[in-house]
Amino acid sequence: MPGARAFTAGNLLARLPTGMFSVSAVVMIAGSRGSYALAGAVTATGLAATALAGPWLARLVDRHGQARVALPATVVSVLGSLALLLCVRWEAPDWTLFAGYAGTAATPNIGGLSRARWAHLLRDDPGALHAANAFEQAADELCFMLGPVLASFLTGTFFPEAGTLAGAVLLLAGMVLFTAQRATEPPPRARSKAPSPLRARGVPALLTCCVATGAVFGSMEVVTIACADAWGRRAAAGAVLALQAAGSCAAGLAYGALRPAGPRLTRCLAAMAVLMALPWAAARAGSLLVLAGALLVAGMATAPTMVTVMSLVQRRTPADRLNEGMSLMVTGLLAGIACGSAAGGWATEHLSPVTAFAVPVAAAVSALLVRLASEAVGRVGARRSRPAHRQA
Repeated sequence: MPGARAFTAGNLLARLPTGMFSVSAVVMIAGSRGSYALAGAVTATGLAATALAGPWLARLVDRHGQARVALPATVVSVLGSLALLLCVRWEAPDWTLFAGYAGTAATPNIGGLSRARWAHLLRDDPGALHAANAFEQAADELCFMLGPVLASFLTGTFFPEAGTLAGAVLLLAGMVLFTAQRATEPPPRARSKAPSPLRARGVPALLTCCVATGAVFGSMEVVTIACADAWGRRAAAGAVLALQAAGSCAAGLAYGALRPAGPRLTRCLAAMAVLMALPWAAARAGSLLVLAGALLVAGMATAPTMVTVMSLVQRRTPADRLNEGMSLMVTGLLAGIACGSAAGGWATEHLSPVTAFAVPVAAAVSALLVRLASEAVGRVGARRSRPAHRQA
């Protein structure tokens, strides 16, 4: 479509740093202060701040437009990254690291901005919108696959702050290019009179599914690293996790080409619950190569699940609060990732790295159960409303 390539190019440039910042911050802080605990606490603070600020920022985008809000917010985020870099470089007190990195919470939900454009451009073509959502999910996976690799290369080849600096430049340049494409930007809406997306039918259940799905991501990452470390292959953990993202990226593109008749979230969640058991079984073999293959296959369940969730959110959220609705899902994912990381770390320490692979399985099963319960409640409500409708 006219203008789609330009805003997609800017979006990909701006989205790549999302996979870079955490790794870069951990390397930079741990290398300077000699404390992974401090590095983890700083990045966790930034994650929590992003989860809190995301829906509020998305509401401003819906009300005032992408260019007027996203670009200034990106400048604030870049300044936060640079503040963190300078505080580390000049050996400022530890509290300044938390304050600097909290500024990155102003980073807009870049994937949500792009999905909102597709929803505006393809509002009359559900099949094409499904393909666009699948492409966006594949782009997310690609950035999370390439971002940590690029960050590790820059911090290891040049200097510890190189990853953060490059990420800030890419984020700002990409957002400038993205917001410059005004022809494809959804029109701003006045102050919405529609209810909060959380009050839309089915959205709270979708949000709970996102939290559980995020727990799958967070726990799988921690447990895989711990397992590789236990086998003496700690350096290979990043490459193994990249295979999971690669599987999800490929599945996202394939799912977009299939164009199913309608969203089938229950099937996607059931497939994820089954496939997440593969890494647990592979870990028992004690081979990192077998585990890598299992993660590649297991990753194929995540992109279709997230594509379907976002499609349902687009259908059920009022048009003038679409960015806010999608940002809520991202907030749920971030919260789930944080909870999953904590649960995976606890299970690794108190049980064993192999047994800890049960955590992502439990999270995936929880997401499926939430969906099944939501469907059951919906069917009961539909049956109760039929007699009243007939009587009227």
